[in-house]
Amino acid sequence: MTADVVIIGAGLSGLACALTLHEKGREPLILEASDGVGGRIRTDYQEGYLLDRGFQVLQTWYPEARRFLDYEALELKPFHTGALVRIHGRTHRVSDVWRQPSRLPEMLWSPVGHLPDKLHLLHLRRRCLRGDLRELYHRHERHALTHLREMGFSERIIERFFKPFFSGVFFEPELEVSSRAFEFVFRAFALGDTALPALGMEQIPRQLAQRLPVGTIRLDTRVDRIEGNRVFPVAGEPLQARHIVVATDGPEAARLLGLEASEPVPTRGTTCVHFGAGQAPFEGAYLMLNGEGHGIVNSVLCPSELSSHYAPVGRALVTVNVHGAEHDPDVLEADIRRQLTDWFGAEVSQWERLACYRLPRALPVQAPPVPWPGEVPLRHGEHLWSCSELGAAPSIQWALHLGRRAGEEIATAGD
Repeated sequence: MTADVVIIGAGLSGLACALTLHEKGREPLILEASDGVGGRIRTDYQEGYLLDRGFQVLQTWYPEARRFLDYEALELKPFHTGALVRIHGRTHRVSDVWRQPSRLPEMLWSPVGHLPDKLHLLHLRRRCLRGDLRELYHRHERHALTHLREMGFSERIIERFFKPFFSGVFFEPELEVSSRAFEFVFRAFALGDTALPALGMEQIPRQLAQRLPVGTIRLDTRVDRIEGNRVFPVAGEPLQARHIVVATDGPEAARLLGLEASEPVPTRGTTCVHFGAGQAPFEGAYLMLNGEGHGIVNSVLCPSELSSHYAPVGRALVTVNVHGAEHDPDVLEADIRRQLTDWFGAEVSQWERLACYRLPRALPVQAPPVPWPGEVPLRHGEHLWSCSELGAAPSIQWALHLGRRAGEEIATAGD
C-alpha cells in the first residue's frame, strides 16, 4: 500500500501535523500503537469518575492551543489563580496579586517567603513577560534553582513555594531544569488561566481527531521499524509513503530514528493516585502544595471542584501527586493516607482508592541546554521527519507547534 504521509503517533504533535497537512490538501495517515488518541493525555471513565492519567492541565495562554483548540467547546474550567500551601500544619493561600490586587495584604504577610521575596517576584514577572518567545529561549541559561538564587530569592520561598509548585510541572524535585523552560512556564501562568476541560483532559486530543476525515487514524498499530520510505508495522503489510513523520515520545522516537546507539533519552517519572471521597477536603478550585519540607505528597487537587463531571453526584474526586514512578501502590497509598490524615483529619481513612497511575516516562528531562523550539530541525532524511519531543521542549504548546511546523514543511517540500 502507498500513502501520501504516514505519521507515527496520535499524540498532540501527530494530530497537529495531520490537521495541518489535511488543511493544505494532503492525505495523512496516522498509525497509533495504543487504543486511543492523545499520547500521554488520556482520561479513563470509572464508576462515574473521570480519571486523567496523571496530573495535566491546559494553560489557556499557549499560542498554539489558541490556534488549534475551540476553548468554548471544551467548556474549560479554570483553577483559582495562586495556590494553597501547607506550612507548619496550617494552610496558607498564595495569590497572583497582579490579577487579584485585593489580596496584596494577604500576600505581603504570607509566611511563604520574606518581604524582599515578594519584591523579587515582581522583577521575575517582568523578566518573564519581556520580549517574545524567541528572545526568551536565547537568554543566558542555567539551572532554574541557580537562577532563583541569583535573583535574590530566599531559601524559604524556594522550599515552600517554587520547589513544590514548579517541581509538579517538571517532575524534578530539585528544580534542576533550564531557566529558559522555567521562565516559559512562569510566563504561561502569568498570562492565562490554568484549566481543565469539563469532561477531562482527553477532550483536547479528541477534539483535534474529530476534525480529521474518517479513516485517518489507525489504532492498535505499533510500528516495528522504518526503512527508507517504508513503514513496517508489527502486524500487517508494510506501507510505502512519500513522507514519514515520527511523532512519538522521546525514547520511542530515538528507536524509530535509529538513535539507540547514542545516549538514552533521560526522562522523569511521576505517580498520580485518585481517590473517591464523600466530600472535598478543601473548598475551591485550588492546587494545594506541600510546603512542609517533608512527606511523600507533592500536591493535592480536587478536579470535581472545577467540574462536577469529574465525580458522581454527592461524591468528590481527590487527586494526589508524588514524584517518581517506582512506588509500590499499596505502600504509597498507606503513606499518602498517613500524611493527609494530618492535613485533613480522620475522613481520609474513608476515601476509596480508584486508580494509581505510575508514569515512568512522564516527561523528558529539561536540564540545560534547552533550545528555541522554533529552530529545532525536523527533517532527518529524504523522506523522514520528526515532530517528537526528542531534542525539543515538551508541553502542549510545543507539541502543537512542532506538529504544525512539520506539516507546513512537508506541504511545501518536493515529493
